[in-house]
Amino acid sequence: MTQATVPSSTLVGVDAIDVEVQVDVSAGLPAFTIVGLGDTAVLEARDRVRAALRSSGFDFPNARVTVNLAPSPVRKHGTGFDLPIAVGVLAATGQVPRDVLAAVSVGELGLDGSVRSVPGMLAHAIAAPLRGLPLLASVDALMAAQTVKECVVHPLGSLGVLRQGLPPASARMAAAPPADIPVPDFSEVHGQSLAKRALEIAAAGGLGLLLVGPPGSAKTMLARRLPSILPPLDDAEVLTTAVVHSVAGLDLNGVLAGIRPFRAPHHTATTAGLVGGGTPPRPGEASLAHNGVLFLDELPEFSPAALQALRQPLEDGYLTLVRAEGRVRYPASFALVAAMNPCPCGYLGDTERTCTCPPTLVERYVGRVGGPLMDRIDMTLRVGRTDTSRLLTGSVEERSAAVRARVIDARGRTRKRGLPRDLSGAALLRGCGLDPAARAAVEQAARLHHLSGRGITRLLRVALAIADLAAADRVTREHVFEASGYRGNS
Repeated sequence: MTQATVPSSTLVGVDAIDVEVQVDVSAGLPAFTIVGLGDTAVLEARDRVRAALRSSGFDFPNARVTVNLAPSPVRKHGTGFDLPIAVGVLAATGQVPRDVLAAVSVGELGLDGSVRSVPGMLAHAIAAPLRGLPLLASVDALMAAQTVKECVVHPLGSLGVLRQGLPPASARMAAAPPADIPVPDFSEVHGQSLAKRALEIAAAGGLGLLLVGPPGSAKTMLARRLPSILPPLDDAEVLTTAVVHSVAGLDLNGVLAGIRPFRAPHHTATTAGLVGGGTPPRPGEASLAHNGVLFLDELPEFSPAALQALRQPLEDGYLTLVRAEGRVRYPASFALVAAMNPCPCGYLGDTERTCTCPPTLVERYVGRVGGPLMDRIDMTLRVGRTDTSRLLTGSVEERSAAVRARVIDARGRTRKRGLPRDLSGAALLRGCGLDPAARAAVEQAARLHHLSGRGITRLLRVALAIADLAAADRVTREHVFEASGYRGNS
C-alpha cells in the first residue's frame, strides 16, 4: 500500500479544527509536494521531515511523495504538521506499523528526529477526544494535554520509537503543587484607604475601575496589587484561560495553579496587539486577560483606535475578528483597570502643585479616551497624594489575605443568589431587590451624573457588589449612594 491518512488538526482562533493528512507515495520522478493551503511553515516541513527521517534511521522514498491537507479550503499554519506528515510517509512505505494512524498527531520535528510541542497543544488535546481518538504528541506537551481528563496521550520523544508502533499511553500524573509565584501585597501601600476600598469592590464584582490622579499617587502600585485579592480560578476557568495562553505559546504554570491573568501592555501597543490579529491571527492582550485583569497604565497615551476596539469585549465578553480568510472569535471576559493623569502635566486639581495646561489641551487629552469607553467603565475614582508622614512612620496596613477572604465570601454570596455573571435588565433588578428608597436613590444618581441605560446598569452592579461585601440580602439606599460616589469622579 502506498497511501496513508493521518488524523491531525490546525488552530482557528482558540479551537482546533480537524484535518486529515493524506500521503501518497507513487512511482515517478522523485518529488515532495504539499498541497492544501498551507502557509510557509507548513511547506518548510518538507526539509524538516526528510532530514528527521534519515537521522532516525528510516529511508525517505526515492519516489513521488504527495501530501494533501484536507479539507483544502481551510488555511493551515504552523509547524505542527511535521509529525503527521512523517507518520504518513512511514506508514505508506511500510516502515512502521499502521496502528500509528489511530491517533491525532501534532508536533514539530527537529532535524535529529526529536519531537517538540507547538503552541496550542491544549486546544489539540480538547479536540482529539471529540473524534474518539488519542493524541500522539511530544513528551513536553504531556502536562498541558493532561489537564483535559478525556484525552489519552501517547508521548513521543523521537521518531525512532515508532518502529515498535504507537508508544504506550502515559499514565495520568498527579497534579503539580501550586506554583509559588510572588504577588505584591496590599500592605505595601500606605494610606489610600478609599482606593483600596474601590479595588476591593471591583474584585468582589469583577468590575472595571479607572484611577485618576497626579504622578506619584500610587495608582500603578495599587492596580498591580489587585491580583493579590482576587479569588483563584475554578476548574472551568482554568481550562478556558489556559487554552488562550496555550494558543499564544505562553507558560501555563501560573494559570494551571489557579492564578488569574494580569496583563499590563505598554501604551505603545497596537490595535492588533491589544485585541488580536496578524497572519495567522493570534490572541491579543484583551484575550490573554480572559478571566483576569487588563491593566492600562497612562490610558490616554494609548492609540484611540486601540482603546475603542475594547468596547465590544467589555460589553460582550469576547472578540470577533473578521478578516479576508474568515472570522475568528477569541474569549475576552476581563476586568479593565486603568490609570491616568488628569491632564498632560499631571497636576490638575492637585493640592500642592499648579497645573500649567490650558483648558483646550486638557479637554483634548481627556477626550482621547472617548465617552463610549468611559461609559463602559464601572467605577472612576480620583486618587490624591499619600500623606508623607504615613510613608515615613511605616504604619501597619491590612494584608491582601484578609481582603481576599472578604472578596471570596462576597462572590460566594453572589453565586447563592443564582444570578448570571453578566447581569442586566430584569435579572439585575431582581437580584438587587430595590425598595422604594433605593430606587429613588438610583433615579437621583442617574439624573446627577447623566447616566445612560448602560451607566445605570453598571451603577447597580457596583451597588450589588457593595451589598455582597456587606453580607446584605438586598441593595439598600446606602449601597446606591456609595456606588454613586464612584461615578463621575474623574
